[in-house]
Amino acid sequence: MENYRYFLELSYKGTHYHGWQIQKNANTIQAELEKAISIILKKNTAIMGSGRTDTGVHALQQYAHFDSEELLDEMDFLKKLNSLIPRDIAGYSLKKVKEEAHTRFDAIWRSYVYRISLRKNPFDQEYSWTLYQKPNVEKMNEAAGILLKFEDFQCFSKVHTDVNHFNCKIKTAHWEQFEHQLLFHITANRFLRGMVRAIVGTLISVGMEKTSMEEFVRIIESKDRSQAKSAAPPHGLYLSKIIYPENLFI
Repeated sequence: MENYRYFLELSYKGTHYHGWQIQKNANTIQAELEKAISIILKKNTAIMGSGRTDTGVHALQQYAHFDSEELLDEMDFLKKLNSLIPRDIAGYSLKKVKEEAHTRFDAIWRSYVYRISLRKNPFDQEYSWTLYQKPNVEKMNEAAGILLKFEDFQCFSKVHTDVNHFNCKIKTAHWEQFEHQLLFHITANRFLRGMVRAIVGTLISVGMEKTSMEEFVRIIESKDRSQAKSAAPPHGLYLSKIIYPENLFI
């Protein structure tokens, strides 16, 4: 029997979930999606995400792939899916891909954005980290530029992870300010567990002039997580964009 592989584009608010990956006795994004897709396809269906977001982290764009024994109509599938999944998860598109296409291994670039509010905002408490002292954005951008000169980011990785190496190619990393909001943008070919939040926490320490530029370089060179600063809280972090080769899509 022939199988058809599909890439599902989605987004979600991670506030009420224990991250992406299925866990025992915990509600996760992957679990909610697999339950709904299995109902639609009338068959237990596993999905594979492009990456694992941690507890409380959001996604503006995430992809997951799954296989179906029948050809699916995009609009019909999305209508059914969005009626079955919770309101804080949304399916946006469904694209047929090559049989061997893989959302995790075929991603070329991944981007994250981290949001910081510089004043208390009652409408934004779950979506950004509130800081009451404005950091030096120029210094943080100088430090962010230093990241592009390195490849080993073990110092920003959670310990006891199952990765074979800590090398990542960072393409861009910069801060921008819009009135009372700071946004940190970072794009790389891969990210380590907890990497972006550890980078943000350390860059904020630079911006608050608690960590010098020389110390920032030493932290990276140390390859020691205990040398980096405390991770920024999860609710300000968003997986924002994933780029795939065009030839994956049929």
